[in-house]
Amino acid sequence: MSATIMDFDVLIVGSGLAGLSAAMHLAPTHRVAVLTKRSMSDGSSGWAQGGIAAVMAEDDSFQAHVDDTLVAGAGLSDPTATRFVVEHAPESVAWLRSLGVPFSLENGNLHLTREGGHSARRIVHVTDATGAAVQQTMIEHVRRTPNITVFERHTLVDLITNRKIGLPPGEPATCLGLYALDEERDEVITFRAPQTILATGGAGKVYLYTTNPDTATGDGIAAAWRAGCRVTNMEFIQFHPTCLYHPHVKSFLISEAVRGEGGKLQLPDGTRFMPQHDPRAELAPRDVVARAIDFEMKKHGLDCVYLDISHQPAEFIREHFPNIHARCLELGIDITRQPIPVVPAAHYTCGGIHTDLTGRTDLRGLHAIGETAYTGLHGANRLASNSLVECMVFARSASGDILANSLPVPPALPAWDESRVTDADEAVVISHNWDELRRFMWDYVGIVRTNKRLERAAHRIRLLQGEIQDFYTNFHVTRDLLELRNLVTVADLIVRSAQARHESRGLHFSRDYPATADGPRPTILAP
Repeated sequence: MSATIMDFDVLIVGSGLAGLSAAMHLAPTHRVAVLTKRSMSDGSSGWAQGGIAAVMAEDDSFQAHVDDTLVAGAGLSDPTATRFVVEHAPESVAWLRSLGVPFSLENGNLHLTREGGHSARRIVHVTDATGAAVQQTMIEHVRRTPNITVFERHTLVDLITNRKIGLPPGEPATCLGLYALDEERDEVITFRAPQTILATGGAGKVYLYTTNPDTATGDGIAAAWRAGCRVTNMEFIQFHPTCLYHPHVKSFLISEAVRGEGGKLQLPDGTRFMPQHDPRAELAPRDVVARAIDFEMKKHGLDCVYLDISHQPAEFIREHFPNIHARCLELGIDITRQPIPVVPAAHYTCGGIHTDLTGRTDLRGLHAIGETAYTGLHGANRLASNSLVECMVFARSASGDILANSLPVPPALPAWDESRVTDADEAVVISHNWDELRRFMWDYVGIVRTNKRLERAAHRIRLLQGEIQDFYTNFHVTRDLLELRNLVTVADLIVRSAQARHESRGLHFSRDYPATADGPRPTILAP
């Protein structure tokens, strides 16, 4: 039995832009713990190439940004949440500039680029590595902030609630802290705090092909669901249309901005195909482009299609896309002279833990921000570059809510008890189940879905849930086991949500229900 108990004012799980932003807002007055299951730089934020969407130009407007978001969201974006994010986006960019993020400039002003679905140039960026630049700046500030303690290599096991530890039922359901596996000590530690923020990112690793880092295993969504929180719109998984197709490289994202700056999608013989699928061609929203590529690959039996920007001057390409150019060149692909082989890949989880405009969940003392949360902004499809700004807006909002509403210090919490478990004797079962889950989710719950495929996936999920729960109950926990447990929970939520939507809308396309229904409604699941 582990006796280690850590006390803080606020626990933040996740070290991406959402989590670190919240930590910095809270640190002047609160003792903050930031838990991350690898290093601080291993989350999805650092992988974001495109940029941050914010109205900064005189010929742009908040209403135009709102309208573009609502169109991309296919009728399911919440107008109030959308306007809230759009109107607070410029101040978020200003805050990052004040921290020293080196945004790309042109004639002394912010250089604005345009991406698919946007009606104007409003993407603030740091060449083609915005997320990495922002993340590095944030990490440097967090490391220097005395009131923030960072716990790297700490994996969330479960949230601790008053219901779980048997406190009197009169109080509302409340989060009191959490259990986390300290990998270096191989010990589960109890963290106690009046306030907890989940900022654990998305769940792209539930699919075989993804642009996400290995950390994107839906930990926060699964833990919140187990603790009694609602989740919303989990059927809407955004597949990025253009992930580098290469046998020796883990999924490398080819930024939306490549198409925004004139890149054309082609078949192997050079034929351009997007104009036949949508009048906006390469600048159509991501769901349209991903489905078009999926259609052409299946129609022609292709392993990939090609994205060609070689018609632009070589210097223009090197200046605007230095990282993409360099990475491709390492692999023998000179994008100034030849097209880039690309395939769609799971990219962004548009649904998540149900929250309000302050990031509050159904549990008192628990907030969720960033990709792990459902705020209503993305609807049925995320508009390009709306995610980083959502992280910052809701980090500030949730922090403000915590600062304005103090909660009592939780009572004594029970230590983690593993006195009745043993070390797993067949770890191969975990890796086999992990592989099986990701493969059937890709095959059955991908870009195009059918009732029969969803039923097959649901059947396999039920079998895996039994095996994984048996492992969790009887064996010492490891990060691989915890992630697999979370992934199968998220897979179940995705399939159940997809089965509940009898229409095709945004990122959810069903061959059995190809029409779009009247009166769009979010899919809300309650435990």
